[in-house]
Formats: sequence, structure tokens, C-alpha cells
Amino acid sequence: MQEGREVRKDRDDREAPPWRQITLFLLTIVILILCAFILQPFFTAIVGAIVLAVVTEVPYNWLSARIPNRTLCATVALILVVLAVIVPGFFLMQELSEHALKAIVSLRNPNAQNLITDYIGNHPALANHIEAFSASIDVNTAARTTATYVGGKAAVILTNSIHFITELVVMLFLLFFLFRDRQIALVGLRSLIPLREDETAELLNRVDDTIYATFLGRLAIALVQGVLAGLAFWVLGVPGVLLWATTLTAFAMIPAFGAFLVWGPIATYLGLNGHWGKAALLVIWGGLIVSTIDNILYPILIGGHLRSHTAIILITILGGIAVFGPLGIILGPVIFSIAASLLDIWQARINQTPSQI
Repeated sequence: MQEGREVRKDRDDREAPPWRQITLFLLTIVILILCAFILQPFFTAIVGAIVLAVVTEVPYNWLSARIPNRTLCATVALILVVLAVIVPGFFLMQELSEHALKAIVSLRNPNAQNLITDYIGNHPALANHIEAFSASIDVNTAARTTATYVGGKAAVILTNSIHFITELVVMLFLLFFLFRDRQIALVGLRSLIPLREDETAELLNRVDDTIYATFLGRLAIALVQGVLAGLAFWVLGVPGVLLWATTLTAFAMIPAFGAFLVWGPIATYLGLNGHWGKAALLVIWGGLIVSTIDNILYPILIGGHLRSHTAIILITILGGIAVFGPLGIILGPVIFSIAASLLDIWQARINQTPSQI
């Protein structure tokens, strides 16, 4: 009886008029677009959860072999991720804020102000430009404009903080279910990909390799850059060596110029405090060693896994950052890897004989 109903259903689907098929297709497209709009505010959280689930697959498998209960295992894994990633990140941001405030205060001390005054006095052209700029400013208007700007930015900062906390909660929520139900998620994903089983397996394996190589490879390179920079900070007597080395490691996840965003301001700080020799040494070490070591390590650690030229990988990362922000570090290479996999699949199908298709 059940088989008879299924046969009639299949026959009805095949004999449905074309306008019904077209309407169903258009309705599906519209609903999928609406779903994309609904999920768009949480795009960062979704991608973050997927990346964390992929890069922690090996330790999670080790943990799941010792904790049979899937819910308990996912809970323990989530707590470990929070302790290993979220909590240190929070304390790092707190320390950076405190040091930024101290740097602002230090620039207001008499020695720093005298140094800046002497520098300006020794450069008459710069002094004339500053004087002309100061004369063109209406103090009252500038004060009102500044107050309006600060007030507007305060509201933006509050809104962004709430949005950040919401995305963090959503990311951890999704990560829990990706830990617990990853096999169900993979089965569902495979069913949606319109490729043969072997092609689907190749595509997903390539995406996994890309995420692993991009995230873990860049992390390894960033750690090396952090150690090299921390050594320089320690030798040059920079206060807060561990903090700045850790900060440089985080920023070095951005290729090409990420490390400079940390050692550059520190070199400037050393110079403004009269340590021009130390500043010059840091510029030389940072420019020739810290910021260029990734050009040597990147092809060794990552290039082979991504099966792409180093220049192409760099462009996809920088282009991904330009389009998606920090997430582009992962999304740029992943999207390029998916495109390359699909082109390979098309090439393989074209090269097949008609009898093989």
C-alpha cells in the first residue's frame, strides 16, 4: 500500500505542468534569499563556529573516545574552548586598553612634551605648518564638533559591544551543536551538495585542508613572529614584553603587515622617549626578520596543503579581508579552494568519455 502511494506520488511529480515546477523553483529561491537575510547578522558567528569545529576536530575526537555521552562531551569541549580562547582574548583586550591609557598619560609628562617641543623647534617648516593649522581652527566650533563626534561614537561603541556579545553567544551556541551533532550536520550537508559521492568527499576534504592550513598554519607562523618580536622587546627593555609579544602574535594572523601594526608603534614610542638607537634596531629587526619570516615559512607550512602558489594564497587572504573583514583570513582561501575544486570536477567530467559519464 505504501509503495503504491509512493509510485503515484512520483508519477504525479513527473506529470506536473511546467508552470508548477517553475513556481516551486522560484519560491525556493525567494525563501533561500530570505533565509540568507535572516542569517546575515550572524554570519561572523556561524563562520567562527564552523572554523573552531574544524580545527578542533582531532582533540574533540580524542575527547569523545573517553566521554561516550555526546552532550557531556560537547559541554566539556565547549568549556575548554572558552578557557583556551575566549577568556585569554578578554584579558588581552583589557591589558591592551590599560597600556594604551598609560601610553597616553606618559605622552603628557614633561619629558615627553619637552622632547616633542625640541623636535618641532629643530624643524622650522614643521613648526610653521602646525602654527598655520592651529590658527585656522575655531576653538568653539572644534569643541562642539568633538563633543558631537564623541557622543555619536559612544553610541556606536555601545551598539557594537552588544552586537559582539550577541555574536559570541550565538557562536558558542552553534559550536556546542556542531560538537555534539557534527555527523548529522555532515550528512545533511552532503545531501545538499549536487555532486557525486566521490566528488563531494573530495570537495569537503579540500575545504577541511584549507581551513586547517590557513588557520593552524598562520597561527604557527604568528607564534614564531611573536617569539622573535618578544626576544627583541626583551633585549631592548620594552615594558610588558609578554603582553606585546602576545598582541603581535594575534595581529600577525593578518599576513604581510599585521606584525608591523604592533612593532611599528612600539618603535615610535621608543623614539619619542629618546631611545632612537633602540627604535632603529627594532625597525631593522622588525622589518627584516619579524615581518618577512612568514614569506619563508608560509610556503613550507601551508603552500603544500592548499595546492596553490604562495602569491595566489596571499592575494586570496588579503582580498578576503577586504571583502569580509578579519573573517577573510579564512573565507578568502576557502572560497578560492572551493572554486578550484569545482573547476577540477568540471575538467574531470569533460575529460571523461561519454560512456563513463
